[in-house]
Amino acid sequence: MRRRTSITVLSVGHACVDVYQGAVASLIPFFVAERTYRYATVAGIVLAASLLSSVVQPVFGALTDRWAMPWVLPTGTLVGGLGVAASGLSGSYGLTLVFVAVSGIGVAAYHPESARVARLASRGSHSAMGWFSVGGNLGFALAPLMVAAVVGPGGLRLTPLLGLPAVVGAVLCLPVLHELGRRRGAGAGTATVVGDDDRASFVRLSLAVVCRSIVFVALGTFISLYAEQRVDGSTVAGTAALFVLYLGGAVGSVLGGMLANRWDRVTVSRWSYLVTVGAVAGVVLVPGPALYLFVALTSVGLYVPFSLQVTLGQDYLPSRVGTASGITLGLTVSVGGLLSPVIGRLADATSLRTALASLILMPALSWLLFRTLPEPVAPGSATAPRPAVLTTGQRGPAGHS
Repeated sequence: MRRRTSITVLSVGHACVDVYQGAVASLIPFFVAERTYRYATVAGIVLAASLLSSVVQPVFGALTDRWAMPWVLPTGTLVGGLGVAASGLSGSYGLTLVFVAVSGIGVAAYHPESARVARLASRGSHSAMGWFSVGGNLGFALAPLMVAAVVGPGGLRLTPLLGLPAVVGAVLCLPVLHELGRRRGAGAGTATVVGDDDRASFVRLSLAVVCRSIVFVALGTFISLYAEQRVDGSTVAGTAALFVLYLGGAVGSVLGGMLANRWDRVTVSRWSYLVTVGAVAGVVLVPGPALYLFVALTSVGLYVPFSLQVTLGQDYLPSRVGTASGITLGLTVSVGGLLSPVIGRLADATSLRTALASLILMPALSWLLFRTLPEPVAPGSATAPRPAVLTTGQRGPAGHS
């Protein structure tokens, strides 16, 4: 299987997983309409999807550094779909939280191993990793359309139909895993470079991604309700805003990979966050249909650095690629959901607009953190330390395979 085919299949599988992260936010207006939940209550649903995910993500990342676990890709996909499929079947708030939490665990387990597999399949290409990330963005973008098409006509009782993409995603990843297993068994694994870890830079990178996560998760939770208030009061306006938010991520991921081929990743990410400061301000301050333009700019600005941050994290922690992937691709993303109830309570106490205004600070903090980050020296350059090169069939000093 050629690299391009492998990345394409993995990207589609990534979409089939991340559609369930987007589905949780997309279900929020329906929970509000059918069950009359308040802002803080629906934010608790997002928290449930994020809380256990925040614990599971680094655990699976650490396990991935010790053992290859390709079975996690189809299993995590199916568990992610099962939780969302069951979330609308009970009127119990407690059971809804449990089902959403189960979905979050499946999605969390999927990401560290999928990033490791994508790095092997892409042979370290920034553009290929960008396309892998695009799959997740498209999954997010399709989520509000899927939920509107399924749940809109028949209500929350139809959520079991939302489990179908999980079956497709689980099946799609199997040929790629078979091919990588065949290559490893034949001793033809892709070379992986192991060098010295730069933990200080990785910590600063992780903090920057946390700030990014807070903005994205908060907007994913509340942008539908906010657009209904600021545009025409219809659920269509809210669904359109969420679709634009998620679709812009696909554009941003592709653009990020292209820009990183011309400038270094740190520079591209830093300028992207600076642009995002103004875009988030536009979301909060500009009324009417122009809101959608600023939602799109915000999404692009938040996603230009997305795949670049994953590869930066892997380069800062070359002996802990699974851990780095679990944190940059998963943990720091789900951490944003932990603050959603805070945003919700602030919205209940003041207004939704006031609560979202606090998000303007987050990309500014990411920009400041990126100003302190170095671009990892490319292996083989004059100033680079001589690396140890391993094949995927060998195990490094940290247990990475």
